[in-house]
Amino acid sequence: MNTLYSFRRCPYAMRARMALRYSGVAVNIVEVSLKAKPAEMLALSSKGTVPVLSVDGQVIDESLAVMHWALAQNDPQDWLLKDDPVGQQHIAGLIEENDQVFKVHLNRYKYAERYPEQPMTVYRAEGEVFLRRLDELLEGRDYLLAEHPSLADVALMPFVRQFAHVDREWFGQSPYRRLQAWLQRFLESELFIGVMAK
Repeated sequence: MNTLYSFRRCPYAMRARMALRYSGVAVNIVEVSLKAKPAEMLALSSKGTVPVLSVDGQVIDESLAVMHWALAQNDPQDWLLKDDPVGQQHIAGLIEENDQVFKVHLNRYKYAERYPEQPMTVYRAEGEVFLRRLDELLEGRDYLLAEHPSLADVALMPFVRQFAHVDREWFGQSPYRRLQAWLQRFLESELFIGVMAK
């Protein structure tokens, strides 16, 4: 049986679970306590971070690699935009900006007390640069790069959700109306509700 070591609220694990569920791959999910990581998981991946997917003797311990593996098995809605090379470049660029730049601002905003060099509002404003870009991409359509979800939407959504939840009132009153609707669509989707079930 394929096994995914996961932590329910971790955005990296969330996006991996969403891709696996969407692709229809049967997987046994092991919920990990980050304070007491199971020895079996550490034996597979010494990094000690989730997600870790063990499948057919192969170990995949990067969330994006798990997503790509799942979509290689089955991608019914074309999340990979396989006939659109420009779209594929956009997917890669957005995910890289999310993972390398936005995630840094998100961490500082969410845990502002650990970064007293600047007030929380400064970290939020730095993160907003990315939110604004996403909101602009949603002009005239429901998803970032196509008329249907792509890998970019699903890879970014858990991080935008986390940013929105730091101060829900602020996010609800922010000018990013299209992004709010986009996030809400995912939060209410069968896919997201399914992977978040306890």
